[in-house]
Amino acid sequence: MTARKGRPAIGSSQQASPSTSTASSTPAGSGRARGAGGAARDRQALPDFTRPALAPSLLAAVVLLACVAFLDSSAFVFARWGVTVLALIVLVFAVRGRVWWAAVLTAAVAVCWNPVVVVPIPGQLWAALQLVAAALFIVVGITVKVPRAAD
Repeated sequence: MTARKGRPAIGSSQQASPSTSTASSTPAGSGRARGAGGAARDRQALPDFTRPALAPSLLAAVVLLACVAFLDSSAFVFARWGVTVLALIVLVFAVRGRVWWAAVLTAAVAVCWNPVVVVPIPGQLWAALQLVAAALFIVVGITVKVPRAAD
């Protein structure tokens, strides 16, 4: 899609709210210039927040659940790197959203899954912590809301 002169691209998340946009000359029911949900989307205002931690949290939960199978193999180091990096990304979003309990818990996950300085945890407890951390990431991803920047 090409951007229109002086405006964000059609379908962009940076489009103006309906109060500042002008009505289209195309009838609402035709759907030719806009998608089928375009008219309904124009009527509602953008929310005051975003959930940027949701995608990395879900990805971390998938990595944690998938890597329970090979806890004792040498390939688990790559899973630890992935979980640590994703935990630090979620940590940044939790701090930006001022959800301090989520920031503390994701920092703890980043420390425990750190592949450089390994925390000695036995196998059964480690497998249980994998499941707990996956559930934690899902809850944090849903609850962390970062306010939108003023346009």
